[in-house]
Amino acid sequence: MTNIVANVNEVEGKVALVTGAASGIGRAIAELLHARGAKVVAEDIDPAVKELERDGLVAFVADITADGSAEKAVALAVNRFGKLDILVNNAGRIIYKNLVDMSREDWNWQMETNVTGAFLHSREAAKAMMPNRAGAIVNIASYASYFAFPGIAAYTASKGALAQLTRTQALEAIEHGIRVNAIGVGDVVTNLLNHFRDDGREFLAEHGKNAPIGRAADPVEIAEIVAFLASDRASFIVGSVVMADGGMSVPIG
Repeated sequence: MTNIVANVNEVEGKVALVTGAASGIGRAIAELLHARGAKVVAEDIDPAVKELERDGLVAFVADITADGSAEKAVALAVNRFGKLDILVNNAGRIIYKNLVDMSREDWNWQMETNVTGAFLHSREAAKAMMPNRAGAIVNIASYASYFAFPGIAAYTASKGALAQLTRTQALEAIEHGIRVNAIGVGDVVTNLLNHFRDDGREFLAEHGKNAPIGRAADPVEIAEIVAFLASDRASFIVGSVVMADGGMSVPIG
């Protein structure tokens, strides 16, 4: 029988790489993993990620979609802390345009971060984890991985692709001891919409009231799930998209 572990430091001694770590969910993840004993590389295109730096937490400013960024981020983790145990593909963005109004540049802008950046980092992280026959990759997906909404075709397509990337890599990686899972996140109060509306955080908080739970999430609530999925406590969870959306994905009869 497996012993019940009460210790909350479930990632103690592990080394993690978190993308999109300058704010919101990514920042909460980087800080929580670090607080629970992990060494962390926090990556973001925003130089504000440097504010996170402290003993055991290193900032890396980079565009996750650029050639070489994933390789450099993984190498930084391995060179600084000796290994890589955890990758969290959190970086994401959203565009609000109907399909007929969307340019190819709009589409690529959306897909590059949400899918291509995750692919590049997952590939390089797996290479670093395979010799140790252990590791965990957690992708921040969305309830939009499964549900469609007008005006965000590129976003729903990108999150659907991320869910399928999760499942497929999970099947490929598990024989090497690497678990790959995702979280189907609902509305979370972050800066996701701030690039095109001044009331982005307020909008997300208000939209979250449509969920059965009646509110949006705090980023720390998502970070808690990441910490669990990245830990050995989640040793039997493989290829899952764990829904954390306040009930938005539950069919209402």
